[in-house]
Amino acid sequence: MTELDRAGNLLGALSLSVADRTVEAVGDAAGQSETAAIALSALDQFLGEPTLDRIRRVLGLTPSGAVRLVDRLEAAGQVTRRPSNDDAREVTVRLTPKGRRAAQRVVRARGDVLNGALATLDAEEREQFEELLARVIPNMMRGPGATRWLCRLCDMDACRRDEGRCPAASAARARWGS
Repeated sequence: MTELDRAGNLLGALSLSVADRTVEAVGDAAGQSETAAIALSALDQFLGEPTLDRIRRVLGLTPSGAVRLVDRLEAAGQVTRRPSNDDAREVTVRLTPKGRRAAQRVVRARGDVLNGALATLDAEEREQFEELLARVIPNMMRGPGATRWLCRLCDMDACRRDEGRCPAASAARARWGS
């Protein structure tokens, strides 16, 4: 059995609590399941108009699971489907205005959970914590083509990905050139 120190144990407790609260908050915000909420957020934040296969890979779903998810989102009026411009056999998915509003509620709900978790830290402590997290996050990354992307629920503005400050994107470029 691997020994776990106190820091690791505390990280585990924090991770589980944050995950539980986030699942509940984003599902409530979207009026859908956690997976649907994550799909809405990913469509809004970075996926654009992906194929069903891309959605499947980002969320770690089976092909039939991705189809069922998009069926539910479409029935709720949150996405539309259309044939891909690149390959008529592929289907792309696009957020509707209703879906975009739901996705934005998901991002806010996640932010509320995370800001609540950090509420006891002052500005200097938050900066130190940010630096430590930026060092730890790359250790949790899976390789290219892995299911369930690490950033699937991220707020791209908050992570400052466009400024090159996302630790996951930076590590991916360094490791895999992507």
